[in-house]
Amino acid sequence: MPSFRISEAASLLGVSDDTLRRWAEAGRVPLGTEAGRRVIAGADLARLAEELAAQAERPEPRRVVAQSARNQFLGLVTRVLRDTVMAQVDIQAGPHRVVSLMSREAADALALEPGMIAVASVKATSVVVEVPESRPGRPVQ
Repeated sequence: MPSFRISEAASLLGVSDDTLRRWAEAGRVPLGTEAGRRVIAGADLARLAEELAAQAERPEPRRVVAQSARNQFLGLVTRVLRDTVMAQVDIQAGPHRVVSLMSREAADALALEPGMIAVASVKATSVVVEVPESRPGRPVQ
């Protein structure tokens, strides 16, 4: 199991070494020793990081008034396929089917379900363009 020196752990948590030492003295996080140095086990550090994130104040989200994505498709969610890690969300926007792949956590946070209205905002750095046949066997000229 990985372990971290106090300075490494404090840096990962975004706190000072002294703060982490005070938390250890108060029993908030257990410390061990390795090669004569005080260390925190990786699992304990991960637990503390999650605890700190849960306690952090988050600013109230503000209404979006402008964005860089120019291609927005208002449509109806027609399908949400979730597995343990990822989700596929299908949106029917007029004649266009838009498919989004996202984390399951994101799909759950948005409470995406078939039948709800959603906006697909698309911003791509590349677009593939294909030319179809004009008639079977004859290329477009």
